[in-house]
Formats: sequence, structure tokens, C-alpha cells
Amino acid sequence: MRGTPIPLSRARRLICDLLHFAIGVPTVPVQRRMRLAPVVAARRAAAYRPPWTAIFAKAFALVAVEAPEFRRAYCKFPRPHLYEYPISIATIGIEREYQGEKVVLAIRVKDPATRPLAEVGELIRMGMTTSVDDVKDFRGPLRISGFPLLLRRLLWWLGLNVGRQRIKYFGTFGISVYSSLGAESLHPVSPLTSTLTYGVFAPDGSVDVRLIYDHRVMDGATVARALARLEEVLNTSLRDELTLSALSAAA
Repeated sequence: MRGTPIPLSRARRLICDLLHFAIGVPTVPVQRRMRLAPVVAARRAAAYRPPWTAIFAKAFALVAVEAPEFRRAYCKFPRPHLYEYPISIATIGIEREYQGEKVVLAIRVKDPATRPLAEVGELIRMGMTTSVDDVKDFRGPLRISGFPLLLRRLLWWLGLNVGRQRIKYFGTFGISVYSSLGAESLHPVSPLTSTLTYGVFAPDGSVDVRLIYDHRVMDGATVARALARLEEVLNTSLRDELTLSALSAAA
């Protein structure tokens, strides 16, 4: 039987280019079972419930303020070295409908550690609802995906390996989650230094949180400590911000 060849769309070429460079990154996953009942309860009581991706993005950025390893990247130009950034930029994967197919695109949230949760949540909401052609973070990568293969790969390589430019195009850490569909990723691949993912929350507020990291930049013990600190930040700083939001709304 003969099938039907289907040309790669721009969105599929974008994923192919991402995977081409992600395969070359020696990533290792580390998992921690987190008990997040305090922040779950605070979010439930809040007048505005930001998406969990916003809560995790801000919490992890706060951890990265204390742990500079998570603001570093392995770059190859002009020679292999680590490049450290002063702030974090979260790159968050979002599924959108584009030209008749479901595609995964990414928005970047600059310095979520210093933004109110409501603002981080609104940026994510806009990325999920605004027309794809009207979102700058979507337009650029899709436009590059229309270039010839060799030119695309050159631009990707330069974007990933020139330290000063990398943060503008790729951010410092990623979040890839589809727990809202009742599933979880075991080892998402990415060219970023670290990618955060989490599973489905249990009734008692516990959840498995994984951090996939570039072993060239840091070691597993650093990641294990960061996950413990992330749990603490979620149950204190993020809980307090959500509680304050609820009190303000009540007042």
C-alpha cells in the first residue's frame, strides 16, 4: 500500500530543529516528591488563581537568584565556556492551534522572580489566547522555520552558543507540562540548561516534580538541593503571595 507524503509545516520544522540541538545536550533528570498542601490551599482560596506554570516559574526563578548555576549556560563560541546571566527568563511551552494543526510554541517571561504572580499568569494567558501571528515570541521562530535547512541550523547554533545572545532567544530555563491532561513527561528534551516538569497533583497536595539539567553545567547534588529549596519557596513565599492576594480581594 502506498501512503501520502505530508510536507513538514513550519511548526513541525521548528520542533525538528529544537530536537536536533537538544539531542546533543547531556541531560539528566532528578525527581522529588513535593508536599505542596500549603500552596495548594492558598491558591484555592485566592480570588485570582494563577496557572501552576506561573507559580512554578516564579518559584524556580527565586531559587535561581540564590543558585547561580541555574542562570548559566554551556556555550561553544568562541571556545567552550559557561556564561552566567544576571536574571532568569522562563521559556514556557504552550499548545496552540496554528494553520489547522496543534503545535507547541513557547513564550518567554523575563525575570519572573520580580513580577507579581498575577502578571506572570496574565502573560501566560495572553500566550494561550492571543492570535499566534500577534505574539512576538511565536512569530520569530516560525519565520525562521521557513528558511532553508542549513541557514536555520546556523542561526540556531549561533543563538545557542553566543552567550550574550542566547538568553534573548531561549531564556535560561524551561517549563514543559501537560499534567492538565492527566499525564506527565518523564524526560522532556531541551537545549536549555534546565527544564522543569511536574505530574498530576494528588488529593493531599503532593506531586512529583522533575528537573532535567545539563550535566556540563552542574551536578546532581546541586539539582537535588534546588528541588528541596523549590518546595520550601512554594510553601512559603508563593503561599504568602497567594494568601495576601486573597486578603486584599476580601478587603
